[in-house]
Amino acid sequence: MSANQLLVFDMDGVLVDVTESYRQTIIETTKYFTGEEITNREIQAMKNRGGANNDWNLTLELVRAKGIFPKRDEVITAFQEIYLGENNNGLIAREKWLPSNGLLPRLAGKFRLALFTGRERWEALFTLSKFAPDVTFDPVIGMEDVEREKPSPDGLLKILQAAKPSKAFYVGDTMDDCRAARAAEVSFIGVAGPNTPLREDLVRLFKAEGASAVIHDVNELEKFLE
Repeated sequence: MSANQLLVFDMDGVLVDVTESYRQTIIETTKYFTGEEITNREIQAMKNRGGANNDWNLTLELVRAKGIFPKRDEVITAFQEIYLGENNNGLIAREKWLPSNGLLPRLAGKFRLALFTGRERWEALFTLSKFAPDVTFDPVIGMEDVEREKPSPDGLLKILQAAKPSKAFYVGDTMDDCRAARAAEVSFIGVAGPNTPLREDLVRLFKAEGASAVIHDVNELEKFLE
């Protein structure tokens, strides 16, 4: 592989298992406002639909669907308090790093690595410094770096402009990731974990949108990229 090739990662569901962090925060924030507990299946159904990349907005939609109408800022405040806690001891502390030891350094020997995430950039950098301090992702594009969030390709286009690769791949786990890649004319590799709710639907949707491959987790990347 040429070092001029670019491998862009989404973070949540690709590099990090967020089942007990972001997904659980959506559940707990919704319950805080409505008194009702939603399921991961309901969340995944919205993710599969698309247009649900921003977890704050997704949570607001879930709350409003229950007939409760808080202000968006109120939902964001509650969400962040649950997710971050005090000094990052909230549900963010439950996140699990998915790449096996050595995977990212090996990939970095063949590709330029970059990150395009719906997280705020500081949250992404915090997580990278915690789990992969010796791996360089350049650039890191977060929520605040684009005017339009995924499925808009704006973040990918920024990365392409900076890297000017001969070939680029985007690894993501949602339909918004897939559609952003397609709009940016970047090859998409979909991640659909074996325990993902509505997994068969997600795989079908990825393939319908032209995904180059669908893998179970990030550790299968090398087989596809050989």
